[in-house]
Amino acid sequence: MASMITPPSSISFLSSSIFSNQTRPISLLTKTHFPKSTIRSELATLPVLSFDGSKVGETTLNLKSASPDTARAVVHRGITTDLNNKRRGTASTLTRAEVRGGGKKPFPQKKLGRARRGSQRTPLRPGGGVVFGPKPRDWSVKINKKEKRLAISTALASAAVNGIVVEEFGDKFEKPKTREFIEALKRWGIDPKEKSMFFMTEVDDNVVLSSRNIGTLKMLTPRTLNLFDILNADKLVFTKAGLDYLNDTYGYEDDQDDEYEDDEEQEAEETGSEAEAEEIVLPPSDA
Repeated sequence: MASMITPPSSISFLSSSIFSNQTRPISLLTKTHFPKSTIRSELATLPVLSFDGSKVGETTLNLKSASPDTARAVVHRGITTDLNNKRRGTASTLTRAEVRGGGKKPFPQKKLGRARRGSQRTPLRPGGGVVFGPKPRDWSVKINKKEKRLAISTALASAAVNGIVVEEFGDKFEKPKTREFIEALKRWGIDPKEKSMFFMTEVDDNVVLSSRNIGTLKMLTPRTLNLFDILNADKLVFTKAGLDYLNDTYGYEDDQDDEYEDDEEQEAEETGSEAEAEEIVLPPSDA
């Protein structure tokens, strides 16, 4: 019987705090804005490198993240949903009613001293049907959009400790050259043998052609961003435009604080009005 897909053991899952007990560095600051919600803000400081590999500044990555109690479950549900939805579900076997042949009784029922047999295509014989074999089915699993986005932002926030930001380098490659791209990786402190993920809003054709022969590298855009490649990468590389996109799409909105403050003020007003109503004493009636 077919079983569900499980993530291969080769997935490194970064060294993220979601899947290990490693201590986070000082550069990754966690701020919980409101305790009522299970969503919090993960603020990370990332170095900005030039194409030559020199540090030209720093920038911040501020993403939504699930609470430590639920982060692992949210990311796990997101990755298992992605893997299940990729299954084609076309595996099919033939039962004894569908397999070819077996129309004639192989030998008489009695007088031969052998066990009775009605067909040569019984599951007990070679070439016979399959008992309880797989049939075409839909393996897709539904997941809420907000939950899926939270899983991606949580994984990115936890993996930010292994991330860097590089300046736009699309115009640096005048022609496709894999050797030049590998040299750029080394200047950025990335081992070409390590799994790396590049996130860019737009990818130049020469960059695609220069990096496609590197088997450990994934070049992603907002359209192809997925949990598996985030968790499977040892290094994350963002461009400035890609980082701005992540902050805008998966970032933490400070407006939510104002909403909670408004709710608290409204609750306080309602509580005060109820207390005033209790203090009102009705005058005695003439009756």
